[in-house]
Amino acid sequence: MDTDLDDAHTDHTSTRTRPVAAGCAESEADWRRRLQHDTPGGRLLAHNAMTRALADGRPIHLMHTTTALNAIRASGQLYASSGCLLAALYCAPLTPTSAGLRPHNLGGYLLQTKPHTRTLMIEITPTAPVPAMGIDYLRLGRVHLHTYLDHRSFLTEAEDAQLRGKALHQIRVAAPFLDVILANATGRRTPPGTFVDQLAAAAQDLPFLGYVYFEVLSEYLMLHSTSAETKTYAAAGEMNNHLYKRLAFSAVSGMDKLFDLSRFHPGHQRLHDLIVGIEPRLAPGAAQYTRGRLSHLFTALAVESGQDATSFSFRDQDFDGLTRTAPSLLGQTLFREMRILQRYPQLYLAFEQAKALRAWNYWNSHQIATPFNGFLPKGEIGVNPSYPAADCAVWLAETCERGLLHPVDELDVAFVPRLADLGMTAMRRDATGKAAGHPAVT
Repeated sequence: MDTDLDDAHTDHTSTRTRPVAAGCAESEADWRRRLQHDTPGGRLLAHNAMTRALADGRPIHLMHTTTALNAIRASGQLYASSGCLLAALYCAPLTPTSAGLRPHNLGGYLLQTKPHTRTLMIEITPTAPVPAMGIDYLRLGRVHLHTYLDHRSFLTEAEDAQLRGKALHQIRVAAPFLDVILANATGRRTPPGTFVDQLAAAAQDLPFLGYVYFEVLSEYLMLHSTSAETKTYAAAGEMNNHLYKRLAFSAVSGMDKLFDLSRFHPGHQRLHDLIVGIEPRLAPGAAQYTRGRLSHLFTALAVESGQDATSFSFRDQDFDGLTRTAPSLLGQTLFREMRILQRYPQLYLAFEQAKALRAWNYWNSHQIATPFNGFLPKGEIGVNPSYPAADCAVWLAETCERGLLHPVDELDVAFVPRLADLGMTAMRRDATGKAAGHPAVT
């Protein structure tokens, strides 16, 4: 039994909820009910086309875009990559129609914005319905922490000291605002605009806050949007991925080249202006939603359920103390600092392959052939390359003038339980040789 990965998986069709620290004004069940029943798009959390396709036990059709078609053909192998799906081959769903395979709106976005790539169609035939369990990367902190503790020997003494020192420094610098988050989670409210401005400042010191901030706003947009575009996608059982794409690319220059949420930290007025540019009627409520949702979510993620959030403080915590009281936050912070070590390209497989092996073992034990992004079932889905109980076929596909995919050439390839090299992944280093998370050179 892997309790860390149990905690990191979410099934929106289940009534199972996780405990939170004592003193929190709301439980995970409270928020689950609110999101599912009190928002225009909430029904899609438990009832969407992607998870329905997994549950019916029939062949699953996915699309994957790649710039490495020649290498795939030559090797006859397909590898997974790290990222939000932890250790899966990143894909988007396809729906069979009489005229061809219709991409999910996420897949349509990828086809539109990545014209330099080739598209693979993957058909997976499971032996049984696939559980609707998604991996929530925001909840992988304990996995990151334990991987670091188990593999410290791969680091030099100076690297280890740097990693521990920077992670602890980030949490200590952000501690005053982290305590504000706990206060709000326990019912002692900060004015919404003030909260967002403080959040924006703290996220520049503690990058993980930028990830939580962005996911909260993505959730707000996708579940509350009532635009004609959103309604069209909802009728097909899909969340509108264009909303958070517009948010990210409008908020951060160059995000389309290096998708790095550590750079996402808009203040209150900037947030208002961003939402006005996406769906104006949602702008007035964005700050209040951020305050309430982020305060609960961060507290649930960061503070062990055995702690009391009304009295806990992040001030003056030491490294060993955080491993006991806030291991998930410490792990997320270490992971993001690890990615900017100069030797990270050499260390990447040592640390990330260890997580991948753990994930594959968990997925195989739970019959999960196609893990998906579990924070929101928005269409980010992957292939577990180690799953033994499913038949897989891979085709090169072409897109017709109607935007439908058509398989044209079956490839002689097999999925291999190995991570792709860093340079081939979405976490690749940029043109300056620096990985996502490096501060800009001025």
